[in-house]
Order: sequence, then structure tokens, then C-alpha cells
Amino acid sequence: MQKTYYPKQGEIEREWVLVDANDQTLGRLASRIASILIGKHKPTYTPGVDCGDFVVVVNAERVRVTGNKLEDKRYYWHTGYPGGLKSLALRELLAKHPERVLRKAVWGMVPHNRLGRKLMKKLKIYAGPDHPHQAQQPKPLEL
Repeated sequence: MQKTYYPKQGEIEREWVLVDANDQTLGRLASRIASILIGKHKPTYTPGVDCGDFVVVVNAERVRVTGNKLEDKRYYWHTGYPGGLKSLALRELLAKHPERVLRKAVWGMVPHNRLGRKLMKKLKIYAGPDHPHQAQQPKPLEL
């Protein structure tokens, strides 16, 4: 009888990965980051287990989108008050908070449960080229 391998918390080896978002397409970049966070690139991948790596993204302000998404794509939220539906265009959100654009895109590609929230804590996004994670020696990822 074949037994299913289930990795224990101490057996999981995590690495730090550095991703440069300069001139990368938003959706393709987000799906690649989500795959690394989940751990699908490892042979020990198990669904429902956090076996992915830490991801550091730099140059989030220089991410690229295709078509008319800068004007047409809108982010909506509600304040909780009557008539409180607010929205921002992608261009406005990129100008104010470029890291939030990528964070929202990656959040849409991970599970929306406790595991997904745990995975998102391993994602570090920075608008510019500098990051404070030099001590972890992140390995650059070729996209």
C-alpha cells in the first residue's frame, strides 16, 4: 500500500525569492507570485499546507497592464454608510499606492481562507527598487 506524503512543519524549507516587477504584465506576474507563495514549484507540494517561499517584490510602481485597463479597471469598496460605494481607477491606485495593486491581484489567486491569509503574510511588496530584506539573501527569480 502506498502512503501519501504529508510534510510536517519542521520539514518545510523556505527560501526567499526576489522578483523585479519592472515592465512585467500585472496578471502574469501575480499568478507566478501566487504559485511560489503556495509552493506549487516544489516537489513536496501538498494542497492545504503552507509549503511555499517568501516573495519580495521590488519596482511595483513600474508594473505594466495591457489594453485600456488603466482607465477601465476600477477597484470598489463600501464605507458602510448609505450611498457609500467608492471606487478608484487603476491609474489612480497605481499613483497613490502601487503595492496595493499587486497585493490585490495576488490575493485574487490564493485561497480565500486561513491558509490564504497566512500566505499573504509572506509577500513583501515595495514600490521602488530598495527593500530591507538583504539579510535574508533573496535569490532573484527569472520571469
